Amino acid sequence: MPGKLGQAGGPRLEGLCENAGPGRGAAKAGIRIGRGGSGITRFAARLVGQAFSPHRHDTYAIGLTVSGVHTFSYRGERRHCPAGQCHILHPDETHAGGAGTEHGFSYRILHIDPCLVQHALGGKPLPFIADPVIRLSARHASLIRSIWTAGDPLDEVARVAIAVGIADMLQALAMPGRAAEPPLPLASLARVRDMILENPAVRLSSEKLEGISGLDRWTLARQFRSAFGTSPSGLRTMRQLGQVRSLVARGSGLADAALTAGFADQSHMSRQFKRAYGLTPATWAGLLRASGLVAAPASRFTALA
Repeated sequence: MPGKLGQAGGPRLEGLCENAGPGRGAAKAGIRIGRGGSGITRFAARLVGQAFSPHRHDTYAIGLTVSGVHTFSYRGERRHCPAGQCHILHPDETHAGGAGTEHGFSYRILHIDPCLVQHALGGKPLPFIADPVIRLSARHASLIRSIWTAGDPLDEVARVAIAVGIADMLQALAMPGRAAEPPLPLASLARVRDMILENPAVRLSSEKLEGISGLDRWTLARQFRSAFGTSPSGLRTMRQLGQVRSLVARGSGLADAALTAGFADQSHMSRQFKRAYGLTPATWAGLLRASGLVAAPASRFTALA
């Protein structure tokens, strides 16, 4: 939908959004983080103003606007996602956004690892959704709603069911012709991915990656992105940043966290962090301290004011 537009509670993620609606723009902004499962993270948020600077994820981001209008920039266009509609962002695509009106907006969002989608698709290229703002069919809307009524944390049965449902939905919504492409050499590509994830602080040469995969570097670069939505170097950087976040949450200083994660120095890490998440690591660390999230148990829901 491109163009121009004229309180926490309960054990489930939808609790934050239940009391948000038209005329309640003064409600306090906040976010709830649900403990999902391996490769799945769920959020529910109430936001006002410009909520996100330009950033990207190494996951699919699938969000449902509950109230208000979510306005964001994506692939060179300004998009508007009103209440009741869904947005789907491809991995590794830069985007920024916030509230489309002065009243703010509420939404629920799912981040799902493209590797999970790959497992469900059996090695086909990742589906790409050309128009990120979608009015879902009744079947797909029911699937999206069910994700937030699942327990916390997700068990393995629920995790697999979500992955299969999302993969099937993405395939149905993708550009025509994508599903007809031949399967990828997923075992070869997975060896490269696993080697990167084993120790993202270590930079692997093109020769090393060719040896691991049995593919030439050009085929590897093209097919790795088709399989996982990002390049080998992009995956490594995002996992390095994930390690920085974990270290800082456990009390490490930024400089030490940068070096442990394999960055040249704190400045290098800070540039990558801002590019990926839309805020500096110092700002993020301050939010953790202010919210009491440092070293918090993973199973807790926490609201950010």
